[in-house]
Amino acid sequence: MKLFLDTASLTEIRTMWDGGILDGVTTNPSLVAKEGRPFETVIQDICALGVPSVSAEVVGTTVDEMLAEGRHLRGLHKSIYVKCPMTPAGLQATKILASEGTRVNMTLVFSANQALLAAKVGAAYVSPFIGRLDDQSQNGLELVADIVQIYRNYKFKTEILVASVRHPVHVLEAAKLGADICTMPYAVMEKLCQHPLTDIGLARFLKDWQKVPKG
Repeated sequence: MKLFLDTASLTEIRTMWDGGILDGVTTNPSLVAKEGRPFETVIQDICALGVPSVSAEVVGTTVDEMLAEGRHLRGLHKSIYVKCPMTPAGLQATKILASEGTRVNMTLVFSANQALLAAKVGAAYVSPFIGRLDDQSQNGLELVADIVQIYRNYKFKTEILVASVRHPVHVLEAAKLGADICTMPYAVMEKLCQHPLTDIGLARFLKDWQKVPKG
């Protein structure tokens, strides 16, 4: 499974990128707004780190607006994936952009039928938002399982990018189901390598090491 950070913070991205575990970055207008810098500057700075997949979202709502934005965004850097929303206009724009060679991340997906449509129009990624479904008393991971089954049935090439991840268990279960990618906040990625028994074991080893005769 590929691990993505859902952030626009260069500090967070650089930390995980330098650590060798990061495969990509997803951003959205809300995340970029937190940085207080121009949108394109933020996106280009992320790409400059060498991250191979950086999702940048369109904000237009019509087909023509999405096409114009998508074509502009893809020209900013070779790493950019254009995020389009799961709407009728988003589907149409994705079909056209994909036919031109643009890699599209279809976002705000909340049903298996929507995921099916995303694959049909040639999206490179489909992003089911599992945490937001959990918030509505639905099981977001069940949606991931449904998408995995459908995509395997028909050998769709669209990769399943699990989004709206709230905790490490979401990552674990998505990996067990066979999702291709999981994108998460920095705090969640940090927790993936944490375990109290690791800390206890390391402290014990270091304490014992002090007892070893030196010289």
